[in-house]
Amino acid sequence: MVVRRKKRSRYMRGSRTHGYGSIGQHRKSGSKGGRGAAGFHKHMWSWVVKYFPDWFGKHGFTRPVTLTTKVRSINVGELNEIVKELELRGELKCEDDKYVIDLTTFGINKLLGRGKIEKKVKVIVYSASEKAISKIREVGGEVVLLKNIGNSG
Repeated sequence: MVVRRKKRSRYMRGSRTHGYGSIGQHRKSGSKGGRGAAGFHKHMWSWVVKYFPDWFGKHGFTRPVTLTTKVRSINVGELNEIVKELELRGELKCEDDKYVIDLTTFGINKLLGRGKIEKKVKVIVYSASEKAISKIREVGGEVVLLKNIGNSG
C-alpha cells in the first residue's frame, strides 16, 4: 500500500465531497448516530462517560417550599421614611411616647441596619441585625423579636 505524503483530509478540502463521493457517504443522518441525545445509553456511551459523566441520574436535593422562608428585609433608613409617611397619614399608634410599627403586617421579616432613624419607635419583627437593634436603641426605641415559624432568614 502506498503511503501518502499528506493526509487525504488536508488536500481534499476544496472539493465538494471531500473525497467521499456524492452518493450518501458522510452526507445523511445515518452517519450522525441519531438525532440529539439518541444513543447516549447505547452506541455513544463511551462519549458520555468521557465528556458528560453527570448526564444521567439525579443530582442534589431540593428542599420543599414549605420549609424554606424567603427573607424580605428592610433597612433602618427605609423604616424611618415609612414612619414619617404613616405619621403624616395618622396611621401610627403611640405607646409610651414611642410609635409602634409591626413590620409583619407589611410582609417584612428582617430589619437591617443601613441608614438612620430619627423617631422613637417600637418595632415588631421576626429578626433584626445587631446594628439595626443598636441604632433603634440609641434613639430611645426598642425592637421586639417574634418567634419565627420555620427557618429564620
